[in-house]
Amino acid sequence: MCENIAQLLLEWYDKNKRTLPWRDKNNAYYTWVSEIMLQQTRVEAVKPYFRRFIRELPDVASLAAAPEERIVKLWEGLGYYSRVRNMQKAAIRVMEEYNGKIPEDFETLLSLKGIGRYTAGAISSIAYGHKVPAVDGNVLRVYSRLTESREDIMKQSVRKSVEEQLKEIMPEDRPGDFNQAMMEIGAVVCVPNGKAKCEECPLGRFCLARKHGTVEELPVKAPKKARKIENRTVLVIQDGAATAIRRRPPEGLLAGLYEIPNVEGHLTQKEALTQVKNIGLEPLRIEQLPDARHVFSHIEWRMCAYRIAVASLEEAGHQEFLFVDKKESDRKYAIPSAFSAYTKYMKEEHS
Repeated sequence: MCENIAQLLLEWYDKNKRTLPWRDKNNAYYTWVSEIMLQQTRVEAVKPYFRRFIRELPDVASLAAAPEERIVKLWEGLGYYSRVRNMQKAAIRVMEEYNGKIPEDFETLLSLKGIGRYTAGAISSIAYGHKVPAVDGNVLRVYSRLTESREDIMKQSVRKSVEEQLKEIMPEDRPGDFNQAMMEIGAVVCVPNGKAKCEECPLGRFCLARKHGTVEELPVKAPKKARKIENRTVLVIQDGAATAIRRRPPEGLLAGLYEIPNVEGHLTQKEALTQVKNIGLEPLRIEQLPDARHVFSHIEWRMCAYRIAVASLEEAGHQEFLFVDKKESDRKYAIPSAFSAYTKYMKEEHS
């Protein structure tokens, strides 16, 4: 790769970059929060989450001091809740060891909980102007096509090699903009799904994949392992006033979040009613709800569901359950998007 690429890329970026709420702020906290949110989530989807998060937790100190339930609630809908918990652990350490200032140094950033090479590179270069690459999936795709590389981009050795080669051509005066330009061109021009917009690419004349007609063959990725399929039955248990929810265990999938009660397997109506009776509730009627599915990174839930009206939930006195209406749930309790097909059946308010 030649250094001309950097100049062409930055000229294109200056004219075409999107306006984003975390961009051009020179704020390490904004860069950090946005990059963690953007992992496996589209930019347009992240914008309102970012604004809401920053409005309530505008700096490292407020993140470090916030109750865990609040930060998890603010993260609701983004998934991968361990990320925001790790952010808080890192924020606490920044307050305790670095006087509340997010470190500039790449290696120091890497030592913070939840910050990997890409995020450390983004913070160090974008917020502090250090010449450090930030290599994500967009950058790997652009690089693979430019160089017509058929190496597996899922390998750490390949990622490190790309980092080293990009560092050679990064401009000393604008490393953060260079990184953002590489990400941007991968997001809007050299796109992952659908046809790449090669005619709009400022690097087209350098691109070996375009020259040889191999754009759609690249990048090369080792196939993912097949997801494990799990059948589950969701039980929307309600009296006239409220819906039962419960907290998940502190470890494992969706750790510590709230959920609509559910069990393994697909139950018949009769089995679902028996399940409710076994937990000490008195079912009055049952209604089958539409099936739904939710895909995690390694597991797919295939769900059937029933809405079951019961005699007073409060009288049952179950410590396992909380009994809430939808407004209270929306305000206080983080219910993951895995259950979004069924949260709409929650009561709007206590009667």
